[in-house]
Amino acid sequence: MERRPTSAIVDTGALKHNYFQLRDRVSKTSKVMAVVKANAYGHGDIEVAGVLERLGCEFFGVAIAEEGERLRKSGITRPIVVLGGIYPGQVKDIFPLDLTPVVFDIPTAAALNSYAERLGTVKNIHVKIDTGMGRLGLLAGEIAPFFKGLKGLKNLRLEAVLSHFAEAESSDLDFTVRQLEDFLKGVDMIKGLGYAPEYIDMANSAAAVAHPDSRMDIIRPGIMLYGSYPAPRFAKDISLKPVLTLKTRVLHLKKVPPGFTVSYGRTFTAAEECVIATLPIGYADGLPRRLSGKGEVLVRGERAPIAGRVCMDLTMCDVTNINGVAAGDEVVVIGTQGPETIPVEEVAERSGTISYEIFCNISGRVPRVYV
Repeated sequence: MERRPTSAIVDTGALKHNYFQLRDRVSKTSKVMAVVKANAYGHGDIEVAGVLERLGCEFFGVAIAEEGERLRKSGITRPIVVLGGIYPGQVKDIFPLDLTPVVFDIPTAAALNSYAERLGTVKNIHVKIDTGMGRLGLLAGEIAPFFKGLKGLKNLRLEAVLSHFAEAESSDLDFTVRQLEDFLKGVDMIKGLGYAPEYIDMANSAAAVAHPDSRMDIIRPGIMLYGSYPAPRFAKDISLKPVLTLKTRVLHLKKVPPGFTVSYGRTFTAAEECVIATLPIGYADGLPRRLSGKGEVLVRGERAPIAGRVCMDLTMCDVTNINGVAAGDEVVVIGTQGPETIPVEEVAERSGTISYEIFCNISGRVPRVYV
């Protein structure tokens, strides 16, 4: 069946460009862990990981074991780290899939060790320290007890110690500097207990660019791989190319008289005779409903305001002031058309959110087309 003309175009050339921009920030001995969780931030995890593995990317980061399983079954062979940890019932599953868990409690470590012992193998683990994110990881007072408890678990190998910044994109550096200092103190404590982790890592996209001291052995870029800046100020520090374009086509046109209202709640009223274009895309596809009455799209290289409320499957826009619009014309929701661009950051700002959420919310019924 021929599909409706709504799609997300993923530019693998731009992805490669961004990857090398980030890799060039680190030493030749440092590794890159590409974060491809949440379907590679909506860009397609299997395809993105495949491109990056062929470029030599050493690690992939996912949030949950199920994402790691999907990548492994697609043929990805490089190490896959489950950054969000694993659940008790997943202990036996991650061994045949060769997934590396992030661990931050002794019961999980003990369960992994027991299963590894049963298989006669040694399992790599990464251990997380919480330096101020308040999410996952060992607090400062928990580090020594945890690693003393880990001593007896001979079938586990500490491959890496990691932490996570809370606001590395901020221009206020105080908390980020403090987090890094606390992390390095924790690493020193771990080494003092007789451990020698192969990798120490903390740098996400923002830190990899703005905080050279945080790069260490592995950087973990996410949003910048996909061509979006964590904050506007980063545009002067690194040149990124947008990877994703979200587009559709005009489904239907109608000329409406003054006083005519459009969409649910009748929030748009034509002040004069207007031409309304209906687009086959809505909030079920990931177009934020919060753009109702304040977002724009590109038609024939010009901006057309969204008219009324974004519907589940359809959205209307006002093309009165754009000459020659016809059914079938291309419409760009995120991306460039002619001289105009609507970047994902603009869509996010108008929606009261961040680019990460905009990308992740592009639904599975929108096909990804790789070019």
